[in-house]
Amino acid sequence: MSAGREELPAVSRRRVRLALRAAREHTGLSQGDVSRKLGWSLSKLQRVELGEVAVSPTDLRAALDVYQVTDPDRIAVLVEDARIARRERYHTTPELRDHLPSGLLQLLQFELAATVIREYQSTLLPGYLQTPAFAEATLAWFDRNLTVVEREVRRDVRLARREQVIKREGAPEYRLLLDESALWRMVGGLEVMADQFEDLAGVSAWPNVHVRILPMDDGALMGMFGGFSVVHLGADPDDAVLYRETYLRDELVEDAPEIQYHLDVFERVWRRSLDEAASRAVILARAYELRAQRARQSGRRQEDRPS
Repeated sequence: MSAGREELPAVSRRRVRLALRAAREHTGLSQGDVSRKLGWSLSKLQRVELGEVAVSPTDLRAALDVYQVTDPDRIAVLVEDARIARRERYHTTPELRDHLPSGLLQLLQFELAATVIREYQSTLLPGYLQTPAFAEATLAWFDRNLTVVEREVRRDVRLARREQVIKREGAPEYRLLLDESALWRMVGGLEVMADQFEDLAGVSAWPNVHVRILPMDDGALMGMFGGFSVVHLGADPDDAVLYRETYLRDELVEDAPEIQYHLDVFERVWRRSLDEAASRAVILARAYELRAQRARQSGRRQEDRPS
């Protein structure tokens, strides 16, 4: 079921910051002009417009007055959003705040408001689609960088996202562009991999899930691009955020040109990838090959046992 407005402080903070910036630009005032009129430091206004801090309802009303926004309904909506945005600490549990990166904390909220998610991965399946065994094997790589508790929290969050994001009522359309090389990277052994790809093939048949494979003979340059997600938050195609994740770091990007660049790249490569039926066949073929390897290994062990 879709989350209510009051449950998503990050989304509300974003609406407020975009509205304030648009209102300022509409008046033709610079950030310096506004900060002087409001008696704010320039850095405070910049941080509000960047979404780094939540603005109080009182400060919001003062800014809207400077921007000559007088529509009472519009003001009431933004004031309510400002109140919601300031509940961030109560929305996110201490366990998540202590053990998840900041970008992911925000992404978890944006996902609940998403209408479309486009994701490219060059090395691994995304968290939404990982089986428990595959998630465990992936997180085991970080045994020297993450504590046991940190790995457990990330595993639990990762596994919950399938139900909370792509399987829930009113789930967004989810498009995954997966580099074929991800099918050949060994994670957790033959059985874990086979189970994972059979599961992926099943999920790819869900009506809101679309999975395409980018063949290795056509994806060298895209493989250098790195994984990313573009999360759309409404009917307006410009209402989107970009999430990028590397080894132990992540970032949430709200710069419109940067988001559009990644979206253009995704769509161009999406059209060049295998269609969904062919992609599912490739995934299942890999799963069957892994099953066959597992069976051959098991058969050889049987022969090696003394009679």
